[in-house]
Amino acid sequence: MGFRMGIVGLPNVGKSTLFNALTQTAAAQAANYPFCTIEPNVGDVAVPDERLSALAEIAKSAQVIPTRLTFVDIAGLVRGASRGEGLGNQFLANIREVDAIAHVVRCFEDEDITHVEGKIDPVADIETIETELMLADLDSLERRVTGLEKRAKGGDKEAKEQIDLVNRALVLLRDGKPARLVEVKAEERRSFDMLQLLTAKPVLYVCNVEEASADAGNGFSERVFARAEEEGAKAVVVSAKIESEIAILPEAEQAEYLEAVGLAEPGLNRVIRAGYQLLGLLTYFTVGPKEARAWTIVDGTRAPQAAGVIHTDFEKGFIRAETIAYGDYVALKGEAGAREAGKMRLEGKEYVVHDGDVMHFRFAP
Repeated sequence: MGFRMGIVGLPNVGKSTLFNALTQTAAAQAANYPFCTIEPNVGDVAVPDERLSALAEIAKSAQVIPTRLTFVDIAGLVRGASRGEGLGNQFLANIREVDAIAHVVRCFEDEDITHVEGKIDPVADIETIETELMLADLDSLERRVTGLEKRAKGGDKEAKEQIDLVNRALVLLRDGKPARLVEVKAEERRSFDMLQLLTAKPVLYVCNVEEASADAGNGFSERVFARAEEEGAKAVVVSAKIESEIAILPEAEQAEYLEAVGLAEPGLNRVIRAGYQLLGLLTYFTVGPKEARAWTIVDGTRAPQAAGVIHTDFEKGFIRAETIAYGDYVALKGEAGAREAGKMRLEGKEYVVHDGDVMHFRFAP
């Protein structure tokens, strides 16, 4: 599995420029005026992973297939969106459909690019969007309270659990805090997710900086990182301008360009790693002469469910998983070497898959 990350932010912060760079397409129009993105643009991105190339080289795989992530470029939000201002209703509807939010924050000064609020203040920008999302969540929950209370009094067990979660979320929201700070037990997670709260989505702040600050960031991004740490979110520094330039270069020239601008890797890699950490994702591999392929699963996934990501029949008929740790596969030059050294393990239904596992599933058709 992959995940859907919605790219959000105020108008003119570099959302569409970043989206174009990430997906290496020109599907999203980048222009210097609000609402240039009218419909959410969706693009799949291959996840860069050096381990996959190493495995493919050892196995002499004919094809190399990375796992993919989906990015959704969502129309810019303005103050009053929770009341339908601008494209607010559309924005709020689109954001409900993603797994996490990449909140692009303008951390650069440029007189040629207008700012919808008239000043450069990344923390204030964050608060503008966060406030609109919290107001939307407040309205959504307050509309449900009466109905849930009636059902709970009537003995509806699910309603009792949900009204408790709703009340806990309302306490935070009324105090100006996002719903993702609600302490949710494992057995409550399904009911909480059913509330579909916008501020319950994990958030990654993407600090869009000028080219000179693309590596270490600047004073603006430092403030965003401090804000992220306070609320348990994550933040990365990216120069959308540099990323857009990298995207149009042939692959052979990208490394040279990165070295020239003082970067060890594209900003996309930072975004993906942070996104993985944010959602608790990891990667396992299947490797053979036909193909080397990466698969994304949630951390804590057991072997049968990991097999089900490839095909539901693999999960239904799961027998065992032949498993080699990535480090052993590389050090011992492949499956045969790992088997001879006793590093291939037979794992059953209770095995929890680890990041980098090279797996072959046995199943009954």
